[in-house]
Amino acid sequence: MLTMSDRSLIRLAWATYGLAAGALVGALSFLVFFLLSGVPWDAGRTVGAVLFFIFPTVGVLVAVAQPRNPIGWILLGIGADWGLLFVADPYIWYAYVAEPGSLWRPDLVVALTSSMWIPAVGLMGSFLILLFPNGRLLSGRWRAFAWVSGINLAVQFVVTLFIPRTLRDISSNPDVPRSPNPLGIQALEPVVGAWELGVVLIALSLLVSAVSLMLRFRRSRGRERLQLKWMATAGAGVAIFFLFFLLTNFLTHELKVNDPLVSLSGSVLSNAIDIVFPLIPIAMGIAILKHRLYDIDIIINRALVYGVLTTLLASVYVAGVVGMGGLVRGLGGDSDNSLVIAATTLLVAGLFGPARARIQRFIDRRFYRHKYDAVKTVESFSARLRDEIDLDELCMDLVETVTSTMQPARVSVWLRPVDPPR
Repeated sequence: MLTMSDRSLIRLAWATYGLAAGALVGALSFLVFFLLSGVPWDAGRTVGAVLFFIFPTVGVLVAVAQPRNPIGWILLGIGADWGLLFVADPYIWYAYVAEPGSLWRPDLVVALTSSMWIPAVGLMGSFLILLFPNGRLLSGRWRAFAWVSGINLAVQFVVTLFIPRTLRDISSNPDVPRSPNPLGIQALEPVVGAWELGVVLIALSLLVSAVSLMLRFRRSRGRERLQLKWMATAGAGVAIFFLFFLLTNFLTHELKVNDPLVSLSGSVLSNAIDIVFPLIPIAMGIAILKHRLYDIDIIINRALVYGVLTTLLASVYVAGVVGMGGLVRGLGGDSDNSLVIAATTLLVAGLFGPARARIQRFIDRRFYRHKYDAVKTVESFSARLRDEIDLDELCMDLVETVTSTMQPARVSVWLRPVDPPR
């Protein structure tokens, strides 16, 4: 069986990286053209192309260092795919919004790029998690799931191109009109239901891949466990971000909460979406390429503490604004809930310090028991040190404290002799 040499694989990796870089240059060229022409283009849509370029950058570093590891190639594929989408986005917008009819066949560009989100999301959500960090499945029993997921992605990618639906339906781009798909084949109308089911299967495969990652973490040891901690930390950060993004949208648009703090939070989170996603490839690159990994436990500890703290305070805030605000409006009939918002904000600010301390102690007891016991032992020894006057008892306490906290192979105490008086 013929296989490519590592040198050929490295050349292919750089070629794929060049494709992603060319797509980035194309997106930036559109931005420069719009700026020079005075076209009111949202520059934030191009900033995403720059930030998502982290995917192929980390991918080429991994592929060059470990050409046989699929993780690098998956990151390269995701980066190239997103890069082409970021090039097509300003083209479609200019052709339909800025100067309608000025560019060649924007409907065909929409149709050809309508299914490109499928491999990007599928590779990032399924196979990237399924194969991390060594590029191999957890066990042979996961091979069937990998084949089903891959076949579903391939079928969805092809069928979406030719599905007989409007361009708005297949692209979900608000700039696209509801004109027919120029590549649509009417004979595929009976399989539209199966096509929609395939989209649901993509979402389900993300959950199954997450289960695989948790099982891998339970079985991991040593360096692989540290690598998985980096991945889990990045994934938890992205999940927490989207939780609060959805929460602020719910408060702003559904409950109509008119609070400057909520509005500011929603604006910051909306502008930070493109910054959060690259955390995943960055964490993967550190985990795979760094032989002496940083102390990720400190980051996880802080993430757990402040994640739980933020969730608790946000829940208190929502309960105060929604519950107390509704009660006040029901009793007094006043629609202005500014007083309730101010009181709830002060309550949350007052709870921050005590809640953080209690959550920190709980996290240390539950997840970092050895560290918690060591701290308690040192504190107990410090208390006894103030009252102990017997030197022999003090030495025994010192040896026991060092043994229980540091767990050395051997402990000895050296006392400096007292100089005789002159």
